[in-house]
Amino acid sequence: MTAEPQRAINAGQVAANRRRGGDLRVTLSPRTVGCTSGFGGVLRLAPGEYITEHYHPYSEEFLHVVSGQLEMTMDGAPVALGPGDSLYVPIGVRHRLVNVGEGPAAGVFHLSPLAPRPDLGHVDTEPVTAADQPVPDVGTGR
Repeated sequence: MTAEPQRAINAGQVAANRRRGGDLRVTLSPRTVGCTSGFGGVLRLAPGEYITEHYHPYSEEFLHVVSGQLEMTMDGAPVALGPGDSLYVPIGVRHRLVNVGEGPAAGVFHLSPLAPRPDLGHVDTEPVTAADQPVPDVGTGR
């Protein structure tokens, strides 16, 4: 009998990825829970902190702001976001997220569908914050 895959993940159980800035934690992914249609997790940004500009050639992105004041620039156009706001980023749209508030900000994100391989999921359009950190690996299942 094979073990049932883990379905519930706490953000503290996964390492923070800071490659593009901020504290991103992929909690639900093919690697963590064996899902097959997308991946998601949580993010935290300190005041002034940002996620570098990039786009997704295969995935739509969904962002829900839990706390703080954020600004998402999409193809050069800024969108102000606060607690309770949700945002849709279509496939291929360049986007950059910054905490424009005086306190910390937190959000929840989801991307779907999955790219054919994890390394194809993001295309960076500005230098990444921590280039020495590996590209996030959401995995290809268990």
